[in-house]
Order: sequence, then structure tokens, then C-alpha cells
Amino acid sequence: MAKIIFWEKPGCKGNSLQKEILLASGHELDVRNLLTEPWTRETLALFFGERPVVDWFNPSNPLVKSGELNPAAIGDDDALAMMVEEPLLIVRPLMQVGQQRLAGFDVEQVHNWIGLALDSVGPRDPKNCPCVTTGR
Repeated sequence: MAKIIFWEKPGCKGNSLQKEILLASGHELDVRNLLTEPWTRETLALFFGERPVVDWFNPSNPLVKSGELNPAAIGDDDALAMMVEEPLLIVRPLMQVGQQRLAGFDVEQVHNWIGLALDSVGPRDPKNCPCVTTGR
């Protein structure tokens, strides 16, 4: 099983469910605070790979939900600068195993990456934060 560095927003119910799934799948977690990590554009970019910029953003963030911020209209460099300035914009969680990194918690993608006990996922969608009223 994998030792995962797991960056979360403390208190996020979605991140709690994701950690439960990872632990039930036999993985070891090194949990860190996404909001206090000294991010740089370069370190954040490693988590996103070739994914479109729109997938880098937390869809539950109030600015994104309201349409005030349109991730589809933002370039890579600007998105990274915004996220360094305001980490609540970053899709959660950020995870790292060795030198491999991943942003967000798509069950199939995480399962293909490190393996999950799929019976531990249950009916709730761990990709989406249930804190949709605040996005924080």
C-alpha cells in the first residue's frame, strides 16, 4: 500500500470521507494543511499535469459557484498565481506518493493510481465536497 501525503482543508467533510476511503484501502496518510502550505506556482503545477485549468479549481468555492470567477477563461499562469494567493481555490485534496502527484479525488483515477478498496467508497461521491454552501 502507498504512503500518501494528503493536503486537505481542515474540517472539510469531503476530505474526511476521502481519508476514510484511503485508510480503509490500507494506505498510510501524512495529512497536511492545504491552506498553510507555502505553495509556489511550480509546486502546484506538478499536481495538475495535462488536465485543463478548469479542473484545477474547487467547484464548490463561492467565487466559482457564483460565476464571478470563470476557470475556463483563465490561463495556466494566472490560475497558479491566484491559487498561490488563495489556496481555497484549489481543488481538494492534493495527494503525493513518491514523486507522483494528483489533484482531486476521482474514484476511478485514484483507484487506477494507487488502488482502493472500492467497497469502502459507499454511496456518497467523495469527489465533491458536501460543504457546498460555503465551499470553504
